[in-house]
Amino acid sequence: MAEFLEEEDLGEGVRVLKLNRPPASALNTPFLLSIEQRLKELSVMGDLRALILTGTGKVLSAGLDLKEAVDFSLEQQTAICDALNRAYGALYGFPKPVIAAINGHAIAGGFFFVLGADYRIAAEGSRFGLTEVRVGVRFPVSALEITREELSPTMNRRFLLSGRNILADEALEHKVLDEVVARDDVMARAIDVARDYATIPPIAYGDVKRQLRGAALAKIRDAIDNGNDPTLDGWFTEESTSAAAALLAAATRK
Repeated sequence: MAEFLEEEDLGEGVRVLKLNRPPASALNTPFLLSIEQRLKELSVMGDLRALILTGTGKVLSAGLDLKEAVDFSLEQQTAICDALNRAYGALYGFPKPVIAAINGHAIAGGFFFVLGADYRIAAEGSRFGLTEVRVGVRFPVSALEITREELSPTMNRRFLLSGRNILADEALEHKVLDEVVARDDVMARAIDVARDYATIPPIAYGDVKRQLRGAALAKIRDAIDNGNDPTLDGWFTEESTSAAAALLAAATRK
């Protein structure tokens, strides 16, 4: 098992894949590539009928590891943008049902583990948002395509341009989530939903999912294969570096 990923076989074709890079499952290139690799392996596992994606503690993922990112070279920026496209593409195109058991906050890049899932169950009090604009960075192709498909035009505008977070109840109201339950009930409810999804004929499920998401997945695949994502030419600017440093400093003072 890749570092920072945990897995459990619940039987009857249901497995749990857990993000576990303490303290907040912040994203870096090796972590993203390990997620992509494991999802690819699981996608061809014949006895897998449904996957539960979750995290540890009170956070699903806090997004990009800013402590690392503020010092990224151009090569490192390119690498993590490519890794984001690969990990998000692998999740969004996963041919089996993916149930998100959202144990806590899912912010910035971490929010795509919610948006990439087929059914989303969140703990009360969880926060969701796309804070990239407040750190002065653009979105890679995979992120933009997923938000266009999975958010209403109004919520897409609010999330991307305000950079503000919302609580689980508001996310449910705007159909970003499917259910909000007590924190202690998230996994039990996710298992119930996963067992139901696991009864769906798997070939048909995969075919319909490809029909539904095919256009977005084709654009993500093109960005990966041909390296034509604009963020690959440089994700950070002087503005974004200073904004990220200020955000880190503010977080440290809290």
